[in-house]
Amino acid sequence: MNRDKKCPLLIRSAEKDEIYQHISAAEAAWTFLNFIARTVKPGEKWEGETGDNEFLLVLLGGNLKAITSVGSWVTTNGRKNVFRGLPHALYLPKNTIFEIFPADDFLDIACGWCPAERTFPARLITPEDVFKMGIEFRGGDNASRQINSILPPGSPCNKLVCVEVYTPSGNWSSFPSHKHDERKIDPETGRVKEASLEEIYFYKIDKPQGFAIQKIYNDDRSIDEIAEPHNNDAVLVPEGYHPVVAGHGYNVYYLNFLAGSDQNLANSDDPDHKWIFGTWKGMDPRIPVVTIDMNGK
Repeated sequence: MNRDKKCPLLIRSAEKDEIYQHISAAEAAWTFLNFIARTVKPGEKWEGETGDNEFLLVLLGGNLKAITSVGSWVTTNGRKNVFRGLPHALYLPKNTIFEIFPADDFLDIACGWCPAERTFPARLITPEDVFKMGIEFRGGDNASRQINSILPPGSPCNKLVCVEVYTPSGNWSSFPSHKHDERKIDPETGRVKEASLEEIYFYKIDKPQGFAIQKIYNDDRSIDEIAEPHNNDAVLVPEGYHPVVAGHGYNVYYLNFLAGSDQNLANSDDPDHKWIFGTWKGMDPRIPVVTIDMNGK
C-alpha cells in the first residue's frame, strides 16, 4: 500500500461542524476505506445512497430511526455516549437509499464504507448481539483493554471489519505491536496468515482535554511517526505497526474500521516485542470499561 506522503496520518476533527470527521479513500491515498462521523439534530435527517459500497453505521450516542429501501429500524436503548454501554450498528448493502433521523434528542453516529462486489442482507446489530458475539479482554497488566466486536471476521459482508476498543487511563493498547499490510498465505493450509488492510482509528476520550499517543512505523522506518489524537480525531494506518497508549488520567475509546484484501484480521507481530505475550500477571481490574447494563441509562 503506497500512500501519498503529503497525506497526514493524524486527521483533526472539525468540532463545530455537523460532519466533524470525514476521510475518503481518495484523500487517504488508498483503495477501499472511507469514514465519516457526524451528528444529526432533532427535526433534521441524514439522507444518502450507498451506491456501489457497503456501509456500516455505528451509534456513538443516542437513538436512531432508519428508513431505507431495504427496511426500517428504530433503536430505543442506545448508549448516551461511547462510555455508557455497548453499540448499535446498522449494516446496509450496496444500492441502498437511506434516511437517518434521531429517535430522541440527539444522534452521534460514525459510518465506514468500502466497495462491495456482492449484496448481503441489511441488518441491525444490537447491544445484545455484540454481547453474544463476546466481549474480549485482551492483554494484561498495564496493557489490558476491552474489545467489542461489531462486524468481526466471518460476518455476512464483503470486506468491512469493525471493532471498538476501550483502553483505561495509562494503559497500552494494540500492543505488542502488529501489522497487516502484506497478504500472506500459508502454503500448506491455504489460510490467510496476514491480510493487507487499510485501517482507521477514530478516537473518543472521556474528558475533553484528554489525549492518546499512537506510533505508526514499518520495518524499514520509511514510516516512523507519532500522533497525538484528541477527542473525535482520527489516525490513518496505511501500513506498518500501530500501538496506542492512553494518556494518564484519561480513558480512551477508539473505533476501528478496516477493509482490504480479506474480511479477516490476520496479522504479523513485531518480532522485537513478541516476547511480551504471556508475561502478564493478570487483567487490569478496571476492565470492563463498559457493559450492556449501562445501555439506555
